Parts: sequence; C-alpha cells; structure tokens
Amino acid sequence: MIIVPEHAIDGLLTEAECFGAVEQVFASMARRRAGNFPVVREAIGHADALYGFKSGFDRDSLALGLKAGGFWPGNAAKGLTNHQSTVFLFDADTGRCRAVVGGNLLTALRTAAACAISIRHLAREGARVLGMIGAGHQSAFQLRAALAQRPFERVLAWNLHPGMFGRMEAVARERGVPFEVVDLDRLGAEADVVVTITSSFAPILKAAQVRPGTHVACMGTDTRGKQEVEAELLAAATVFTDEVAQSVSLGEAQHAVARGLLAADSIVEIGAVINGDHPGRVSDAEITVFDGTGVGLQDLAVAAVAVDRAVAKGLATEVDF
Repeated sequence: MIIVPEHAIDGLLTEAECFGAVEQVFASMARRRAGNFPVVREAIGHADALYGFKSGFDRDSLALGLKAGGFWPGNAAKGLTNHQSTVFLFDADTGRCRAVVGGNLLTALRTAAACAISIRHLAREGARVLGMIGAGHQSAFQLRAALAQRPFERVLAWNLHPGMFGRMEAVARERGVPFEVVDLDRLGAEADVVVTITSSFAPILKAAQVRPGTHVACMGTDTRGKQEVEAELLAAATVFTDEVAQSVSLGEAQHAVARGLLAADSIVEIGAVINGDHPGRVSDAEITVFDGTGVGLQDLAVAAVAVDRAVAKGLATEVDF
C-alpha cells in the first residue's frame, strides 16, 4: 500500500493535471462510465463537526475508492484547517487497498479545477471581469484556477467579513491583475464571471444583481440547507452541474427545485458539454450557472494522479498492508 501524506501534496500536481483529471471524470460520468455512490454526511454531535464519506468508481480509469472526512469549525483555533479529509484508493481488480492520500489540499485543488472547467466551457469568450464572493481558505485556489481560463483584466471581490482578502490579493498580484473590494451591487453589475465560494445558509447574490451573459459558478453549497444565490437566479439561467442527483438534493439547485422554480430534468451535466453532446452556452445574453456540489470521483481522480506523481518523485511511502 502506498501512503502519500498531506505535506507531500503541496507542489506535487500542476493546475493542468488537476483540470485534466477532473474533466476526464466528468466526461466519464456523462457517458455513464463512472458513477458516485450515495453520500454519507452527518453531524456527529461532537465539536460541532460534520463527518462523512464520498465514494465512486470510474470504469474508464479504474479509479475506485472513497474520501472520508468533514468539517470541524473549531480547527482554526488549533492551527488546523477546518476541512479535514483522507482519500483511500482500492485496486479495482482485487479490492485491496492501493493507497492512502492526504485529502485536504486535494479537495481545494479539485474544487478549483471543477470551477475552472465550468468557466472554460460556459463563460463568454469575451469575459474580462471576474467577481469573487467569499474570501475563506478555498478562495485563493478558486481565483488562481479561474484566472487561467480567460484573459481577465480585473478582479472584484466581496466577503461578509472584511479584512480577509490577503490571500486573493496575493494571487491577483502574482498574476498581474488589478484587485478591488466592492459591494455586491457593483460586483454583479460589472462581473462577466462570478464565483461563489462560501458556507452560507442564506442567499448572498440576488437575481436582480446579475446581468445578462454572466456565468455564475456556485462552489460552496454541498449540504442540505446551504444556499449562496437566490433561487430566482437559477430560474432565470441555464443550470449545469457535476451530478444532477446531488445538485437537487444538497447542491445550489435544491431550493429552486423544491420551490418549483426549476425542473430537475432541465439541469445539464457539465460532462455532456465536455463530450460535445450539449452546446453549453448558446448566446452572449444567456446566464449560465454551474452548481459545483463536489463528487467523490473528483477526489479519486486527483488522488490517483497524486499517487503516480509521488511515486515518480520518491515522495511516497510503501508499506506491506
């Protein structure tokens, strides 16, 4: 069994490798060659923590496994990230455990890759202004990946708590893109692409704040009850997602579907766009929304690449298990 510890992940994978791994698995899902198993996610009644499992199998890559972990809101005070996870990969031919991989950084990388994929395939070609809502741990990863998809000329940002923009400012400075903190009205009025990456349980971005032609990537809603944007925004948009079943049950679309504003069968898997089976955006005036719920197969895809890279670079430990 191969062990790739958390500390070995930083710098191990390129953005392009993460993008390619996640794009491939989305394509396999849309062809019904890969599937995610039911998600387990529960409050454990201790430390206000949420704990669960995401798992699946990809018949194309033979990636089989699960990610275990969750959210511990008190971890920041202990010098730890609030999101904690570990990925377990199994040999699809024998069922033996093939690898154990630190999943914290991988989660951030695969989430950013999914957002980037949605921008690559759904944003207008002329998109030049990027709006970022949320300034937590994941925001810098999202910003870095998003900036690679279009020649953005400005970044506009908003966060509920001011004073948390240092990481995003550093990324924008590194990429040579002007960065400005603005209110939500201005962000919605000027942004061509909006990325939401929060843990909100109430809508932040309203439908009236979003102009025609905008692409909105909702990346923070992964639990029943969470909500980042107004349900009316999804009703006015063409909605895409990683997996429809998760989108309507625990993703951003859950509220619009529950209120009858959005039909579940109108939601399009991003893999269908990747495969050329759906045109994606059909006009410059169309609002597109990507509901990035986060599926287990994303974790398995990037973890498998991480194992290969770690072994090649001598950063992995192999044990008899």
